[in-house]
Amino acid sequence: MHNAISIPAAKTLSLGGRLPAIAVLAFGVVVLYCVGFSAPSVAHNATHDTRHANGFPCH
Repeated sequence: MHNAISIPAAKTLSLGGRLPAIAVLAFGVVVLYCVGFSAPSVAHNATHDTRHANGFPCH
């Protein structure tokens, strides 16, 4: 009986493979931290509520 569990080795990604994840991360940072300081109240309030819902401090 063979009880060993084999786990495949992790693959490394090139910059081209990481670029979409980096872009999405950068966009999320802009939404959470920059749009919250914008003047239009609709964008500010939506971002402010999202920050509170995710547990981020804002003030």
